[in-house]
Amino acid sequence: MTTDAELLTVPEVMARLKISRSTVYDLIRTRQLASITIGRARRIPTHALTALVHHQLEEAA
Repeated sequence: MTTDAELLTVPEVMARLKISRSTVYDLIRTRQLASITIGRARRIPTHALTALVHHQLEEAA
């Protein structure tokens, strides 16, 4: 699996962004952070996390 297609768990996203579980789910619920569901597991593609960070940086500028 290439790094572009890597899927992260919610706890991995929490650790990378240093935010709470509820904040991650708020970002998913408001469609600011793309995710997929596989069975009962929620996964976030790394490119979606990168896109969120870039978008936040553009808004802050």
